[in-house]
Amino acid sequence: MQETISKSERTRQFIIEKTAPVFNAKGFAGTSLNDLTEVTGLTKGSIYGNFENKDAVALAAFDYNFGRVTLYMKSKIQEKENAIERLLAYPKVYRDFLKIPFLQPGCPILNTSTEADDTHPLLRQKAADALAFWKKSIENQVKRGIERKEIKPKTNPAEIAIIIMSLIEGAIMQAKVTGRSTELKVAMDFLEKLIRDIES
Repeated sequence: MQETISKSERTRQFIIEKTAPVFNAKGFAGTSLNDLTEVTGLTKGSIYGNFENKDAVALAAFDYNFGRVTLYMKSKIQEKENAIERLLAYPKVYRDFLKIPFLQPGCPILNTSTEADDTHPLLRQKAADALAFWKKSIENQVKRGIERKEIKPKTNPAEIAIIIMSLIEGAIMQAKVTGRSTELKVAMDFLEKLIRDIES
């Protein structure tokens, strides 16, 4: 039986998909209601008929942006069987993130947490949950590698996850600010070496 999506659900999804890149690029404070009506082609009434306020749109947009990044990374990781190859998907993807259209505005976690750390507790919580999810998924890859004897047994999964995440986010921040990928390449080369060093 085909699942039917109501008109209001379709409109909500349309608003989320259209506004998500704007929120990721401009941030919560930088995105105006005018931006939302412009990008969707809908009226203010139509947007707020589907969402309580701008906050509600921003929270849904964050989920959408993070979901896209997660699905993209998951598809790249699952192409590989070996744990080291799976971890190497991170430097491989982020080395070229400026060339991937939906990643061009930057990492939604980094963009959101930088802005919302003091000003928007709900968005801050979303970013914190996303970081925790990402950390756990890397830890699980490392644990899997240890079990399969592909990664050195004394490797600390939490430590590796924190280092991978910090290198990626720090390199993305520099690439976004400078508009060049020099530092990004250096960081991803280092990350690649670090991952190869834990191979058993």
